[in-house]
Amino acid sequence: MEHVLDNPIYYALTSGHSHIAKGLEEVKYYIGDITAFAGLKDNSQENLDTLYQISPTKSLFVFFSKTPVEIPQKWKLLTHIDMFQFVFRGKETPTAEATGITDLNLEHVTEMTDLVELTKPGPFIAKTIELSNYTGIFVDGKLAAMAGHRFHPNPYREVSAVCTHPDHLGKGYAFKILQEQIKRILHRSEIPFLHVRNDNEGAIKLYHKLGFEIRTDMIAYVIKKEA
Repeated sequence: MEHVLDNPIYYALTSGHSHIAKGLEEVKYYIGDITAFAGLKDNSQENLDTLYQISPTKSLFVFFSKTPVEIPQKWKLLTHIDMFQFVFRGKETPTAEATGITDLNLEHVTEMTDLVELTKPGPFIAKTIELSNYTGIFVDGKLAAMAGHRFHPNPYREVSAVCTHPDHLGKGYAFKILQEQIKRILHRSEIPFLHVRNDNEGAIKLYHKLGFEIRTDMIAYVIKKEA
């Protein structure tokens, strides 16, 4: 039987995020401006064709696969990203106080979008904040680092949008925010997981330090529906 983390987007859209999913039984994607991810029960040519048929014109999607996928010619393949999927295996819940950490809300979206555009941790659009629990650290009134939740394939919850402004690297901000994210997820009796580019050596080292372990390789495909 397939593990939910082998296909995290599809199982998020059929469990923890079913209330913000569109599509058919085997082909799902997030509604509106929340995020550009799609989940397929299997990454077959048939399901990619179905996604093309049921999605709006000029749609852009990101989907994940453990193995290489041949993209149908009707789609434009923009890029693919080789990643590691990490799962939290730490023995203890972090106990650090959340001092200096701010819960982010709609008033912060412009700053959040600017930071994501600068650091490029992954897709973040107008309503991505609705996926919940975005937290940040401000320095001199400006957002210096942030992270939040993304996919929720029950009982797992993904930590995402982990980024730090280049002017504030090496100050421990990401470590502090990630400790808070882990703590919040564990307190909900859920299991933290995340994805990272497999060439991001600094982040990989940090995640190991925090108690995450590599579970599997994963590929992110970015595809666009041409007019």
